[in-house]
Amino acid sequence: MRKVVLATHNLKKQVELQRIFDAAALAAQVVTLEDFPPYLEPVEDQRTFEQNALLKARAAAAATGELAIADDSGIEVELLNNMPGVRSARWAGVGASDAANLNLLIAQLADTEVEQRSAQFVAAMAMVSPSGFEAVHRGVMCGHVILTPRGENGFGYDPIFVATAQPAPGGRTNAELTAEEKDAISHRGKAAATLIETLRIHLE
Repeated sequence: MRKVVLATHNLKKQVELQRIFDAAALAAQVVTLEDFPPYLEPVEDQRTFEQNALLKARAAAAATGELAIADDSGIEVELLNNMPGVRSARWAGVGASDAANLNLLIAQLADTEVEQRSAQFVAAMAMVSPSGFEAVHRGVMCGHVILTPRGENGFGYDPIFVATAQPAPGGRTNAELTAEEKDAISHRGKAAATLIETLRIHLE
């Protein structure tokens, strides 16, 4: 089985991507940067999800000598001029916890009505091979933000995001969905679905 390096230290992302690969019958084993000696990882200072994902995938492929995948993802809130965007993971500051980022976003939207809190999750997934082949795929999940977190699953902003695909009124948050339900509609699931087709060709 071909090894694919996911350029992250987040083991939840590893489990999620491996689950998506397995469901698609893709013969690839997802490993992370935890499985390799440390190297100088690039600063995610680009202006788009696609640019940040490519930056990380290129560095991982060069450092490990393996086919590398990297994703950059986040939430865009229309009322906040599509922020946090690429700053989603550090919205409350560098090194901030998921809870701190989530609570800051809730505070910034505290005096708004639900109709004003349109948002979308965006994911860009980049694939880079040691030989220099590159591809980037993008996925989007539309929905809105709620102000009271619900659910124990997922991570990041999942407890306050209700996807448009969820029945109204009062649809479940991403954190209330099963892993399989989330994969079927999520931004990362959509990006991974198209990435898988590229990987099938490349892994043959």
